[in-house]
Amino acid sequence: MPGYPGPASSSYNLVSSLLFAMERTESTFNEIPVIDLKGATATDFASRRALADLIRDACVNVGFFYLKNHGVDDSIVNDTVEAAKRFFALPLEEKTKLDIHDSPNFKGYTKLLGENTDPENRGDLHEGFDLGWEVDSKPGMQRAGDGSMAGANVWPPETTVPGFRMAALTYYHAAVKLGKYLFPLFALALDLPESFFDDKTTSPAAIMRLLYYPPQAGVIDERTIGIGAHTEYCFTILWQQDDVEALQILNAHGKWIDAVPIRGSLVVNIGDQLGRWTNDIFKSTRHRAINRSGVERYSIPLFFGTDYNVLLEALPSCVSDDMPAKYDPILAGDYVKSRLEETYAQSKAD
Repeated sequence: MPGYPGPASSSYNLVSSLLFAMERTESTFNEIPVIDLKGATATDFASRRALADLIRDACVNVGFFYLKNHGVDDSIVNDTVEAAKRFFALPLEEKTKLDIHDSPNFKGYTKLLGENTDPENRGDLHEGFDLGWEVDSKPGMQRAGDGSMAGANVWPPETTVPGFRMAALTYYHAAVKLGKYLFPLFALALDLPESFFDDKTTSPAAIMRLLYYPPQAGVIDERTIGIGAHTEYCFTILWQQDDVEALQILNAHGKWIDAVPIRGSLVVNIGDQLGRWTNDIFKSTRHRAINRSGVERYSIPLFFGTDYNVLLEALPSCVSDDMPAKYDPILAGDYVKSRLEETYAQSKAD
């Protein structure tokens, strides 16, 4: 993007204005904003600034927003979903050959009820397949710099699910490109130079999941749902299936708000990593998924983290005398690894 001419306001003004707004109104919401990304390529700074302000409002007040004109082509989405359907239709014994608990770097297959995101629940009613960075033309080739989450993906044989690997990686790289594209806007939203995150997202620790939710029928058990209430550890770019409502987010009044699918859009939500980095100015909002649609549901979240060795400490525009840093500094990779270990240790124990 074009160069940044300088902050719109001092860091003190950013924090103090947010504190003033929080004092005047209780932070709650009843709907999720829709943001058109096409303004991100505008050559005039005012247009980019206006788009960043919309993103800031969404991140501060809701923690979720829909993205239109995001640049991920429908054909890429469709090919990936069809590949996912073929994979999840395999016999269980074929899928469990790729069990994620056998992977040292959180890659592979998770069976139905194999996770329990909310410890108060009995298990998550979905299957999953996790993958990370890989050069799409060279099987197993990994990029250096991903720290303890580096290592080869695991894949079903090409003869078993033709085209699965290539379809999944094509979507993965498109979503990672979008994630990197959003960071200059996050920077502007935080009154930082647009290039602030450039050297912190050269080898982002992005993990993608293909998820399958069977329809939840019969007697409703509130402790067995598609995925229990949780917050994400990184910010997430989510494709959710058209016409199948399942995703819900929790507002400050304790009310679950439906994130109704909007055709052609993606959903972005702020995770704990960005919440921590922004001193909780950006909201990491609890959410869950319950598939009571009567049909199968598929979704594709990409969890976008920074480079492994980036130090997560409160950003300069997010602290003041009235709002000191809440968290001790930690390396981004260590933070995400600890969250993943906690998640999969729990599922393995179950």
